[in-house]
Amino acid sequence: MIAIPLPFVVALLLGILAILLFIRREETTPSAFVFIALCTITTTVVGLRWTFDYPLFRFFQPILASCIPVTAWYCFANAHQRHRFRFWHLLPPVFVFLGSLTYPFWQPPLDPLLTLLYISYGVALIRASYRVTNIPEQVRLSDIDQALKAERLAGTMLLMSACIDGAMAIDFSFFAGIHAIHILAIGHAILLPMLAIAVIKISLSIAPNMTETANQNKEETTPEEHNNRTYQQTDDEARTIIDQIDTLLTKTEVFLDPDLSLDRLARKACIPARQISNAINQIYGRNVSQVVNEYRIERAKQLLITTDKPITQIYFDSGFQTKSNFNREFARVTTQTPSAFRRSNKQ
Repeated sequence: MIAIPLPFVVALLLGILAILLFIRREETTPSAFVFIALCTITTTVVGLRWTFDYPLFRFFQPILASCIPVTAWYCFANAHQRHRFRFWHLLPPVFVFLGSLTYPFWQPPLDPLLTLLYISYGVALIRASYRVTNIPEQVRLSDIDQALKAERLAGTMLLMSACIDGAMAIDFSFFAGIHAIHILAIGHAILLPMLAIAVIKISLSIAPNMTETANQNKEETTPEEHNNRTYQQTDDEARTIIDQIDTLLTKTEVFLDPDLSLDRLARKACIPARQISNAINQIYGRNVSQVVNEYRIERAKQLLITTDKPITQIYFDSGFQTKSNFNREFARVTTQTPSAFRRSNKQ
């Protein structure tokens, strides 16, 4: 009996979350709000469909379900590179809409299509999160690791949702749907909230648009004009880019900007983001986030040795936003905690 009202409970919690996002109205969260609102409406329709079984709810359920992976993909694609959404992503929801509209005159295989849709986007998200030279350009460099974990979590949740759809199809084929409510309850009580959390994490990790002077704005067009060019850089080309980035980081200390992202770094250096990422990975064998954080850790080490500032103030002064990120990167670079480093090096 508890499985029947569960979708409504989840819809209520998601609705509260959507309202909170709407109230905050941060620059980077509109897509997350749209996604959470979509999940809320979908879960509500699922609950109504299994409680009252009205034809109208059966009509909307597959349409809303087909929009979830597409919207999730857009939230993460927007973190990789703004405004990269392609209209062909709308084709599956349109096809599902037409299939639902023509039912029962035409009965396309909507369930297998939805399963394939969730698998496709789930695999795409997981693959994107493991491309070392394709880190999210709009995400703060200090939040890259968390953003990639969120992307993998979202991909995993979409794959598990596909398993739920497959389990539902099997249940109706062999058991007349007697387990459908319980399968659905598990899916909407666990998978959608986890997917929503992943989308919120990536949205909050995106750096806000920076406001620059007119001359800087003119320069910023340079990287984006060539950002889609993909070619193998020679070691000399890569080292030239590394030298330019090192000069930028050393002389202007842009690493102190807590909102620094690969996109911002590319605009300041007037070098395409993809080329910077490729060069750093090619020469250092690490990603941009790790390299920039190493500059921040060097600044933190200086402050720990030469000042009596509290560690909380030091990680802010070094360009970090959270203590957890600072401690993780400090341990990676020095194999010590900040407190232990200060004790062993204090003059």
